[in-house]
Amino acid sequence: MRCRSLEQTRYQSPGEWGKILGLDCIPEVRTLREKFAHLCESPAQAAQWQSGLATEWMAKPAHEDGLGLFYVDGHVRVYHGELGPLPRQYVARQKMCLRGIADFWVNGLGGEPFFVVTQPVHAGLIAALREQVIPQLLKLAPPLPVEQADDPEAMRFTLIFDREGFSPELFAELKAQHIGVLTYHKYPTDHWPAEEFARWQVRLHNGETVERELAERGTRLSNGMWVTEVRIHKADGHQVSMLSTNRRLDLCQVAAWMPARWSQENFLKYMRKESLVWISLSSTDRSHFQTPP
Repeated sequence: MRCRSLEQTRYQSPGEWGKILGLDCIPEVRTLREKFAHLCESPAQAAQWQSGLATEWMAKPAHEDGLGLFYVDGHVRVYHGELGPLPRQYVARQKMCLRGIADFWVNGLGGEPFFVVTQPVHAGLIAALREQVIPQLLKLAPPLPVEQADDPEAMRFTLIFDREGFSPELFAELKAQHIGVLTYHKYPTDHWPAEEFARWQVRLHNGETVERELAERGTRLSNGMWVTEVRIHKADGHQVSMLSTNRRLDLCQVAAWMPARWSQENFLKYMRKESLVWISLSSTDRSHFQTPP
C-alpha cells in the first residue's frame, strides 16, 4: 500500500483500511500505536504469533509444487546509527565495505517470505544455516511422514542456496537429518560432451513451459558422498552445473527450481525499494529472529 509508517495512515481512507483490520474504520494513529505496543511488549507472545504464521505459510505455500522447498540467501543491511560499532562487511549493491549486519532470508518458491534471521557478526551462509536457519526450519516445517522415517532417501524438505553454501560436509550432515540440498556446483569439471544432452520440456514455477537442453550424472564429492549433477547447456555453449542431494528430484525439477532463486532476489529488491518493515524479536538462543508482516 506504500504506507511506510503508522503516521501516514492519517492520510489514508479510514473505511478501506478498516476493512483490512476487520473494523468499520481505521483507528486513530495514537490507538494504533497503543495496540502495536501491547502486541510487542512480550517477546514470548510475539514469538508465538510469528511462529504460527510461518508454520501456516509453510504448510500451504502459494505454489503447491514448491511444498517443502526453502530458498536461503543472505544480504547485508547497512547500519547508519550510533548505538555501537559494527564490523565492516562487503555490500554487493554498493561495491564497498560498510558497517552493517547480515540478514538471511528464507523464502518459498514464488518468493513468499517465511522468516529471516540476523547475524550482527557475519560468519557466512554455512554458519547461519547450521546455527540459525535449520534449527528454525526443523521447528516450523511440516514433519516427515512416519512411514518414511526409515527411508534414507526421503527428505523432509529441500534447501536451495547459491555457491556460498557449498560444503560437502554440510551436505552429509543435512542428509542425515532428511534435509535435501539443491545448489550450484562450486567446482565443476570439464564440459560434458554435447551428445549427452537432450531437449526436455521444463515447467517453471509460474506455469510457463520452456525447452532446455539437459544432462544428468552421478557425481562423487570430496568426502565420498554421491549426489546428482544436472547441467543446462546454453546456446552460447556455457554449461550451468547444479547439484542435488535429494535423489528423488528429476532433472526437470532441478532445472526449474534452481534458477527460480531469482524470485527471492526480486522479493528482496522490491522490499528495499518499498521500505518494507519487518518485526524484530529477541530470543534466548539467538540474537534476533524476525518475521515479515
